[in-house]
Amino acid sequence: MSGTDEAGLPAADGGGPLHHRVPDLGALELLLAVARLGSLGRAARAQGITQPAASSRIRTMERQLGVALVERSPRGSRLTEAGALVTDWARQVVEAAEAFDAGTSALRGRRDSRLRVAASMTIAEYLLPGWLVALRAQRPGTAVSLLAGNSRAVAERLLAGEADLGFVEGLDVPAGLDTTVIGHDRLAVVAAPAHPWARRRSGLTAAELAATPLILRERGSGTRQVLDAALAGAGGLAAPLLELASTTAVKAAVVSEAAPSVLSELAVREELTARRLVEVPVRGLQLGRELRAVWPAGQRPAGPARDLLGLTRRVA
Repeated sequence: MSGTDEAGLPAADGGGPLHHRVPDLGALELLLAVARLGSLGRAARAQGITQPAASSRIRTMERQLGVALVERSPRGSRLTEAGALVTDWARQVVEAAEAFDAGTSALRGRRDSRLRVAASMTIAEYLLPGWLVALRAQRPGTAVSLLAGNSRAVAERLLAGEADLGFVEGLDVPAGLDTTVIGHDRLAVVAAPAHPWARRRSGLTAAELAATPLILRERGSGTRQVLDAALAGAGGLAAPLLELASTTAVKAAVVSEAAPSVLSELAVREELTARRLVEVPVRGLQLGRELRAVWPAGQRPAGPARDLLGLTRRVA
């Protein structure tokens, strides 16, 4: 049962959570200032608070600890015997807190000095360069590394802790990742101008597209996932003529008249404008997809990863 001590202060209760029995850092720093300056008023000014606020904080601390800490007189303030002892302990706590703050600041600095991004090929080649230029204007001291691969590889990098933020275009988000939509894209069927499909004014049917050996991205890419799903009701994709891991390689093969392909509108915009490729319409087939940012579940992007995520949302 609580009583009072010899100074008439309520005795501190020895039970309960530790944070109820230990003064906050601001109070301990104020006590150290009183010991150093010999005056509650000067200590208050040093801490940037009013003298009444300083007096109230000292009284609260005395009630919390159950002992008198400071004797006040017209000549100033001096520590009681208990106050001097508490001050020695307070100094250790404040120094430990400063070391803790310095350590966490160093951790934040190390985190903020680098950013590891993993992105599927279309986003890596056609969107990320602009986003990273904008990020550099915000964080010129951040070193950015980019790991480009298909959507499956991006997920593997994130789950292995080898990337801080990822970008994918596939339909599914693997377990263990959180995600948000940052934009939308559309796949386009493209062929060389000399290919017979380029002269098909009425376009293709989904069944014709499905039955034709195409030049395609590899399995695991977001483009391939979307195309497989879109043509599942038309008998599924025929065996590809070629499977290539690079969008640039796919475009080069299509331009050389090897066969048509299905690629992101972002990836073929320049070739369509220059008429090196022709878009072939497909009747009744929806090839839209979402572009997503992904990161390990429960680890909300922080530092430069958070800033890059914000940039992608604005730009996209």
